[in-house]
This record gives sequence, structure tokens and C-alpha cells, in this order.
Amino acid sequence: MRGSVAGGDLKVFTTCPVSVLAEPRSCRARLAQIARWSEDAGCEGILVFTDNAQLDPWLVSQVIVDATERLCPLVAVQPVYMHPYTVAKMVTSLAFLYGRRVYLNMVAGGFKNDLVALGDATPHDERYARLIEYTTIVQKLLEGDGPVSFEGRGYNVTNLKLAPPLPRELRPGVFVSGSSEAGLEAARRLGATAIEYPKPAAEHAAARPAGIDSSGIRIGVVARPGEAEAWSVARERFPEDRKGQLAHQLAMKVSDSSWHRQLSELGERPERHPYWLEPFNNYKAVCPYLVGSYERVASEVSRYLDIGFRTFILDAPAGPEELTHTAAVFERAAASRLAA
Repeated sequence: MRGSVAGGDLKVFTTCPVSVLAEPRSCRARLAQIARWSEDAGCEGILVFTDNAQLDPWLVSQVIVDATERLCPLVAVQPVYMHPYTVAKMVTSLAFLYGRRVYLNMVAGGFKNDLVALGDATPHDERYARLIEYTTIVQKLLEGDGPVSFEGRGYNVTNLKLAPPLPRELRPGVFVSGSSEAGLEAARRLGATAIEYPKPAAEHAAARPAGIDSSGIRIGVVARPGEAEAWSVARERFPEDRKGQLAHQLAMKVSDSSWHRQLSELGERPERHPYWLEPFNNYKAVCPYLVGSYERVASEVSRYLDIGFRTFILDAPAGPEELTHTAAVFERAAASRLAA
């Protein structure tokens, strides 16, 4: 699914499964298996979660790197968990040991209860201001232009040096949530890719926000040659779940994430519209899904491409065949744009 579309490079990432739900004896093998599926499908990388309930994302990333030849971990980084120097050291250490590039998904929020448990009561927008300082230090260290000194409200370093140096071609791409104005401002300041949890394509603005050079979305895809088959698979995989609905409502109460609120406030789509929120509303996914025939879903993806989204982070794949079906969607979407 790696390729080029008119106006920019198309990059597709998958997502690791939620590690807290895995069995200890099978988790490592399952992570390696999904990483290999993603690499075989031509994906650029794979998102690795972080929160108080998950395995350490850097150790998970090492499992991914060990299991593959080129797949890039997209590592979620929450400032409250480690110093920016430690992040830069992790990046350059993986590059030195494996010759592998990583991407960084800079996370300002999460579950409020997680942050409170760690003694962090910083308000939403101030967390993004902190994230700008934090990521700036990481970026300056990885640029390798000499000792880094930085004085900010939350972080101060003086003549800080990083070793071993990071090769220029292995510098990480940086992603930031772009669902709030504070997140968009962070993406602007950092030159990062702004990632959204999208509305239906027809409800999006016609162009990216000013000052955002790169943007992407997080979605799931269930596509098949025929419409009825796709919906049958989707409803079997994500049946209505009252316990899940209650868990979703509870998560709404303990999250101050803009994307969570925005998705929860969206109404139902017309019957068989490809944009589907049931997995999200039933607490089975943390993103909207696109469901339908190859052509119907490819048409929706093409509209997102027209808006300017060039990075797509997919939900955790159910199996290698699911990635084959998804690849058919992206091939059609890219071909339709080239033909236009």
C-alpha cells in the first residue's frame, strides 16, 4: 500500500492490538505476526499505543523491528512518562542497532485518570504547549548539529549531547493529533503531520488548515468486492454490545480529548453509508470505519485524498486477508486520482 498519489506521498500504517488484552505467552508472537502482515502488505509502519495499561511501547517496537526487515514503528510518546533525552536516545539506539527508522506519535492527552494517577493535572491546551517544548528538544537532539540548550516553562537543558549520532536518512517523522486548535498549533510549530479522527469526507473542510504541511487520518476499513458481503463481515466482527456502549460512555467521562468528543457527537449516517461509527460507539475501536464495496470505500478514500490527507493509520488488522482487501481499496483510490 505504499505508493505515490497526485500532490504527495501516500503512507499507510496499521496499528498494534491493545496489548493489555493479550495473553502473556502469546503476545510477543502475535505482535510479530501482525507486524509481518503489515510489512507484506506494503505498509510504511505500525502504530504502537501508550497508556498506563499498555506494555512499554519501546519494548513492543523492538519486537516489531526484530520480526521485520523495513517496517517502521510509529511509537506513541507521552511526555509524562519519560524525559525528552530518553526519547532521542531510544530513537538513535534503534537506528544504531538495526538501521531502522521510527516515527513518533506525540501524545498530549489520554485518559484523565491515568494522568491524575501520575500526579499530572495539566489542563488540555497547556499539555500541548508542553508537548511543543518537549518535541522541540527531541528534534534538536536528533538533528545532531551540536550540543542542545533550551529554556522553556516545562523543560530546560544545557549543552546536552546525543550519542551515537542519528544518520540523517533515519530521522523520525513526527505526528501530532490535529483534532483541536491546540493540537493543530503544535503541528504547525513542530512541522509535524497533523492526524485527525475524521468526519465523513463530505463534512470536512475543502482544504487543510493554514500552516499545516502534512496531514492524515485514522480509520478502520472493511471492504469486499460486493457491498452486502462487506457489511455482513463488518456486523459479524463488530456486533452491538451493551457492555461496550457503557464502557464507551465511561471513557467519555474520563477523557478530555477533542477527537473523542467530536466523534461521539456525530449523528448516524444514512443506511449503508460507508462511514460507520458502531465499532467506536461499542468500544471496539478508537476510530471510525469505512465499510462497503471496493469501489464505494475507494470513492470515500479518494475524497479524503482530495482534501489533502496523505497519511492513513488503519485499525489493527483482523488478518492478512483483511490487508489484501484494504490494499485493493487504496489501489483503486490512487488510480482514480491519477486518471482524473
